[in-house]
Amino acid sequence: MLTFKNFNIADWFSFYRVASTPVLLVLIYLDERFIFAWLLLISYLTDAIDGFLARQLKIASPRGSQLDSFGDQLTLFAGLIGLYFFERQFIEKNIVLILIAFIPYFIQMLIAYLKYGKATAFHTYLAKLSAVVQSIFIVWTLFFSPDYTLFYVMIVVGILETMEEITLIFMYKYWVSDVKSIFWAVKDKRRLKK
Repeated sequence: MLTFKNFNIADWFSFYRVASTPVLLVLIYLDERFIFAWLLLISYLTDAIDGFLARQLKIASPRGSQLDSFGDQLTLFAGLIGLYFFERQFIEKNIVLILIAFIPYFIQMLIAYLKYGKATAFHTYLAKLSAVVQSIFIVWTLFFSPDYTLFYVMIVVGILETMEEITLIFMYKYWVSDVKSIFWAVKDKRRLKK
């Protein structure tokens, strides 16, 4: 059960993304593209802030890591729904590439839930890069129009990131957080053996 009593400042930034998701969905329903785009941008910025604060203030925790990942998933979900609603023609035109990127992502989520009972929170460098590229593409599209260079970069980075996540799931017997890369995991023999 989620208790707010022990939340630190980084947790509150992560929780903002969780709490803002219903508001974002209502804005989609009300066809408020401009307000939706600004609030989504704020959500993406809180994703950058929470991790930075956790590292700088040395307040990182498994709970915070999970909350961050959950907030990331909800924000991505809201962003994709908004993108579909506000740019349906672009989505339908590129549905095959989108499915090529997202089906492995859902498979990765399924594998993680089957193995660990929860989503991963590896927070790899590639995952961070993927999140940045996704957020730039989605926000750019909402404010302006789809940019195909950003779109293709997002697809490629997303696929590579998903492949790395799946590999890490098979490398770690038990759930761990904050694994920077496959290379880092190989060097992390202590946690790999657990």
